[in-house]
Amino acid sequence: MSASRTVGSTMAEVAYIGGYTPDTGGSGTGITLVELGSLTRLGETAASGPSFLAAHPLLPVIYAVGESEQGTVGVFARAADGALSPLAQRPSGGSFPCHVAVDPTGTLLAVANYGDGTVSVHGIDESGLLTDVWTFSHGEPTHAHQTVFGPDGVMYVSDLGADEVRRYLVTDQVVPHPDGPVRLAAGMGPRHMARRGDHWYVAGELDGTVRVYDAGWREISAVEASGAEGKNQPSHLEVSGEFVYVANRGPDTISVFSGPGLERVAEVPCGGDWPRHFAVADGRMYVANQRSDGVAVLLMKDGIPRVGGEVFAVGSPSCVLPLS
Repeated sequence: MSASRTVGSTMAEVAYIGGYTPDTGGSGTGITLVELGSLTRLGETAASGPSFLAAHPLLPVIYAVGESEQGTVGVFARAADGALSPLAQRPSGGSFPCHVAVDPTGTLLAVANYGDGTVSVHGIDESGLLTDVWTFSHGEPTHAHQTVFGPDGVMYVSDLGADEVRRYLVTDQVVPHPDGPVRLAAGMGPRHMARRGDHWYVAGELDGTVRVYDAGWREISAVEASGAEGKNQPSHLEVSGEFVYVANRGPDTISVFSGPGLERVAEVPCGGDWPRHFAVADGRMYVANQRSDGVAVLLMKDGIPRVGGEVFAVGSPSCVLPLS
């Protein structure tokens, strides 16, 4: 992997792009490192189906799930120039893992295994390597899709197959929440979620909605994620600044909402086909368009993404992880 450029004595902001490789049904080569702004390709690290990535909050370590039937979690050391070196790999605890997250203290890593609905939580030692593991299955075929460590000491897992958000208490160990899961609207198919203040925002992949809940998970509002006609399968949802952003697969757009009332502010083309994920950084939105083999760069003005930016060519992208 080639060295990254620097600005003064500080490495310029970069992004790691994960996606599907030929052995997992895609055309990518592994994890791609790109300098943001210039969109200079800085190098690639071989990996099998690294469909989602996460960074350790304190250590120069990157984690990647390998989305295959025998799922894996890879651990990579991040050099000063951004280059990745593999440190370890272990089973993800389930099949077809599609999301990985690290808790804010950097001591736990959680994996959502979409294939069998299993959620695995791995301990992280002082060097960033994985240690103990807790594994939780739902007891019936489900599809865990995302894990979020809340500020309340609870880990939340969106279960697309069960129309619920599973909850786990996180202390010196991880155990199911005594109050059980949160039941959401039947047929919703909750995929990705985000919290801002006292509100949770959730994208429904199966019914094409965005819903907002209060801190007690009481539904406040539900709206269509896209105003376009035809089938929509929302993918990623993110809160940034005062807005809630949702990627729409089918319409191939990004919707922008404001406030707990989910007032639609804008809906713009995503710059490609099948927006699987996006990230907001340095005044731009980077959209991983899985089926058109590129990450589209949408310029942001007053929080609204604008069409007409560049596209960084990369095979079957499914995740964009910006870092500085």
